[in-house]
Amino acid sequence: MKNNAQKSARLSVAPMMDWTDRHCRYLHRLLSRETLLYTEMVTAPALVRGQALHLLEFNPEEHPVALQLGGSDPQELAEAARLGADAGYDEINLNCGCPSDRVQSGAFGAVLMQTPELVADCVAAMREAVDVEVTVKCRIGVDEQEPEQVLPDFLEKIRAAGCQRVTIHARKAWLQGLSPKENRDIPPLDYDLVHRMKAAFPDLHISINGGIATLAEAKAHLERGLDGVMVGRAAYHQPAGVLCAADPEIYGTGAVSDAGEAVRQMLPYIEARLSEGAKLNQITRHMLGLFAGKPGARQWRRMLSEGACRADAGPELVMDALAQVENRAAA
Repeated sequence: MKNNAQKSARLSVAPMMDWTDRHCRYLHRLLSRETLLYTEMVTAPALVRGQALHLLEFNPEEHPVALQLGGSDPQELAEAARLGADAGYDEINLNCGCPSDRVQSGAFGAVLMQTPELVADCVAAMREAVDVEVTVKCRIGVDEQEPEQVLPDFLEKIRAAGCQRVTIHARKAWLQGLSPKENRDIPPLDYDLVHRMKAAFPDLHISINGGIATLAEAKAHLERGLDGVMVGRAAYHQPAGVLCAADPEIYGTGAVSDAGEAVRQMLPYIEARLSEGAKLNQITRHMLGLFAGKPGARQWRRMLSEGACRADAGPELVMDALAQVENRAAA
């Protein structure tokens, strides 16, 4: 039986291009059994026209795991959603928040905030195609839009199409003049607007995203009445700091996990992937921040960064690096 993605959505790790691949998600799952994990954005054209079905591969241990799709053609998104559901994902999410030029040229991502009717058509078509929940991730607006006006209209239209769960990145996206990186930092955050949307749409499951860096901040938003919190870069750069205590703190279940133990649990996974032809650094690049702020963190990062690129690098390098950390901690 599949996990309940809505229950898990109290805390989620954001979809992040080039970061939240299957190796990253496997590590994150070892740190938290409950947190909802998202794929990198996969474009519907890549799946439907390009038949790039390898982009859907994941490990059963990753559940609950959600597939994020990019696209703007309702029928193509419906077909991509069907492929995702057939692959076993617990949720299909439509990206209406990514501001990259490449995404805009495909007429999807944040530019969709300008056409809520089209988004509603996409949601309706995807829901028609699959039994798993279809959700949306959006911004509060783009460019010169007035968020206080456009966001309620956007939410109303996707709710009418049957979307019951939405994650709102609490910043505008500037499609002209700011790079994708700048769009993650420069537009000001408006957390209060997201909280007002929850008050205005009490029946919608609303998660907040943007600039949230700690479990304490996440809990503060939940205590104010939001249904979920999505953490992005902090969960990637300091995964243990965000995820190790998530199960007891956010879900009231389980115990605080241990980063060193997670490293040991990664070893059979690493062996299996290397035997399939993966390179060690494709996996360990997601592990560099595991001991952020702890004694030995610098040696851990250096050993993995320098050693994992070697053709003969294997699990023993990871164990040697872990020994450095544990020796420092014991000293």
